[in-house]
Amino acid sequence: MKLNHFFRVFHITILSFVFFTFKTFATGNIDERVKKLTLELRCMTCQNQSIYDSDAEFSNDIKKIVKQKLQEGKSERDIKRFLVERYGEYILFRPLMNYNNIFLWSFPFILLIIGLFFVLIKTKTKKA
Repeated sequence: MKLNHFFRVFHITILSFVFFTFKTFATGNIDERVKKLTLELRCMTCQNQSIYDSDAEFSNDIKKIVKQKLQEGKSERDIKRFLVERYGEYILFRPLMNYNNIFLWSFPFILLIIGLFFVLIKTKTKKA
């Protein structure tokens, strides 16, 4: 009888430990996702500081919005799209890959090709 009572208490203890650990892990997971996402966003009131690092009122509001959206089950892409619609693309440290920014993303490769072209022309003229 005492052994049976011991096992009940033991099971209740284990189940409560698992429950609280899971709840803490779930909150920690959202906090980690908020940190990761807010490190990619620019504070609009500070000079090129991430929202995570900033203590401005704007940054605190954005952190709350991001946390709320993550708890609602929104993806990071949806949250970024929402913030870009609301504040403009300047809020992102890394610009979106879209039609408006295709030149921005392709410019380094264009410069590389032009540089290689001039290097080839220079080496051919030196041989002749």
